[in-house]
Amino acid sequence: MNAPFNKLLGQDGVNRRDVVVGSALVGGALLVGCSPADIMSAGSKVEVGAFGPFVKVGPDGGVTVISKHIEFGQGNHAGLAAIVAEELDADWTRVSVEQAPANAKLYANGSLGAQLTGGSSAISNSWTQLRKAGAATRAMFVQAAAAKWNVPAAEITVKDSVLSHKSGKTAGFGDLVADAAKITPPADPALKDPKAFTLIGTDRVRRKDAQAKSDGTARFTQDVHLPNMLTAMVAHAPRFGGTVKSFDAAEAKKVPGVVEVYEIPTGIAVVAETTYAARMGREALKVEWNEEKAEKRSSSTILAAFRELATGKGPADQKWEAFDSKGDAAVIAGAKGAKVFEATYEFPYLAHAAMEPMNCVAMVDGSKVKMVFGSQGQTLDQLNAAKIVGTLPGSVEIETLFAGGSFGRRANFTSDYASECVQIAKRVGKGRPVKLVWTREDDMRAGFFRPQVVHAVKISLDKDGYPAAWRHRIVSQSIMKGSPMGGKGPDQTAIEGTAGSPYLKATPIVDAQVALPDVGVPVLWWRSVGATHTAFVMEHTIDQLARKAGKDPVDYRRALYAKAGADRHLATLNLALEKAGPAPAAGWSRGVAVHESFGSVVAQVAEVKLVDGAPKVGRVVTAIDCGVAVSPDQIAAQMEGGTCYGLSAALFGEITLTDGAVDQGNFDGYRVLRMNEAPTVETYIVASGNPPSGVGEPGTPVIGPAVANALLALNAKSTQRLPFTTQTA
Repeated sequence: MNAPFNKLLGQDGVNRRDVVVGSALVGGALLVGCSPADIMSAGSKVEVGAFGPFVKVGPDGGVTVISKHIEFGQGNHAGLAAIVAEELDADWTRVSVEQAPANAKLYANGSLGAQLTGGSSAISNSWTQLRKAGAATRAMFVQAAAAKWNVPAAEITVKDSVLSHKSGKTAGFGDLVADAAKITPPADPALKDPKAFTLIGTDRVRRKDAQAKSDGTARFTQDVHLPNMLTAMVAHAPRFGGTVKSFDAAEAKKVPGVVEVYEIPTGIAVVAETTYAARMGREALKVEWNEEKAEKRSSSTILAAFRELATGKGPADQKWEAFDSKGDAAVIAGAKGAKVFEATYEFPYLAHAAMEPMNCVAMVDGSKVKMVFGSQGQTLDQLNAAKIVGTLPGSVEIETLFAGGSFGRRANFTSDYASECVQIAKRVGKGRPVKLVWTREDDMRAGFFRPQVVHAVKISLDKDGYPAAWRHRIVSQSIMKGSPMGGKGPDQTAIEGTAGSPYLKATPIVDAQVALPDVGVPVLWWRSVGATHTAFVMEHTIDQLARKAGKDPVDYRRALYAKAGADRHLATLNLALEKAGPAPAAGWSRGVAVHESFGSVVAQVAEVKLVDGAPKVGRVVTAIDCGVAVSPDQIAAQMEGGTCYGLSAALFGEITLTDGAVDQGNFDGYRVLRMNEAPTVETYIVASGNPPSGVGEPGTPVIGPAVANALLALNAKSTQRLPFTTQTA
């Protein structure tokens, strides 16, 4: 999820006409000529305080940072608050975080063009914005103190929310807040020299939500209990694309506590007084599904079709798009006597499997809408809700709560589960709250998934064993097709990590293309998106090429990085190797992988051994170049979590379909990493003065190829398909 909105109002979701029609229904506001941000925020009544949209200072001097980004476990609230606190010179112990209201004009993600948390961009897109917010607030307090004390502003210092002058005069933020609030904020305040940072980059920047999440006071959607609230569950078609043909609600309505049963666009909603009644009512439903347009192929059949395409045996009319091309592609066939390497790699569908399944609370009273839930993409959710109700997007009030994980799942172009809740709440009406609850089985079977993907590579080596010509074919479903974030050219989510790879930059001849066939399985970005498969292909291929050339895989990489001018990759690799130290104990093997995603470079050294034929990962040494390290402790936590998430998928992750129906429904069938299986993860940060780049996702894609390369070193067997536990080779 790293492409900006370039259409903002999508063709397949909410479009400009829908919004204009909706506005006419609720008062006829004329939106012609407005900017996209104006349109998305039309109807909003969000007020901005004296210190701007990101900072509040209370009469007691406490500082509240307004976060436009949801906190769903990644820890960004602490980093965002630290950026403001650093420039403001606030007392870190008295800084808190408050979730921003939904308003794209005030709180749009600068990288994505909408209020949306994704693409590992929370810190990076807020870096300059929040530094200025903190610096401007500081300047307002300094000016207020200077006027009150009749001294030059340049002689005033600020530390831990206290302003001081050499005359001995001091005042806290609380003493000056009324005066400071009357001052016009400077448009371009002076920012600190990073060398003067005292908070950013230190271990003092720790999570602000840890206590609440430990003692149970943190509020998640399932914790919402409102007066007169109903609970709903939805019966979905067992196959994607299926619709309701007919249903009999008689038995469902006999269940004590069931209030009503409705058909909505995505299935049959059972509305009840309790979660248990809603579930029992749904189980009592009798539904006949129309599956004429449903996807009925098994995942193995789809994968076989992808494999045929990737290896040049598929339909001739399939559209291919080039994403890297240089030199004479005919040479890739290999000159006489040249060494040629060929491989095909296959990747399965993956579930996001966040610990908290999808849920939402909504209230609809005429044209008034309020939603209370863990909204990852507030702008998307506002647009989709506005279309359903026929109101202005900004009139859809969203109270964003904590969410128990997402990995991309909670933000999609149709706002699927949130839209279901609004559909039901609209039917209930009169502003009565409705909580929609998805079970784990709903969450795992109703979509969305990481796409199934096949790569095929054919590489000719030069006389020194390095790539002379590289042919690459990728076959995947498109995540971005028809979306408001789709751009010109190939879908970047399918090719990122191969496109722009230093290995292709170091290769004289390249012919890289992607095919994006239509399949009826709903797909979505999944933590690290395209890098989930491209990192594996590029890094595992490089190890195999090195061994084919009789060279050490690390030295082989270093040579290619030198050719490509990939200095950051080289420095990150060297740091990881330095920290890894001497070779591991007997029986253990090491694998190396390096990959850049979301602006950051991650190198990992994984120590692996085989236990009963399956890989066991004991230690992972990670180095990351992510620009300025705002919160080193949180960076380490994200490397640990991302590594375990990626390792879980590489070892076990696979969603399969039989005749179009998803086979897995819970963690008994969709295996995830257990705590006792988690490796020790060490994290080292490359010193950098560059602006911050991504951290939440870059740790996920590197562990898979690092493990594959360790296994290659251990038994000389390559890995052509994930997960590792399904290997038959």
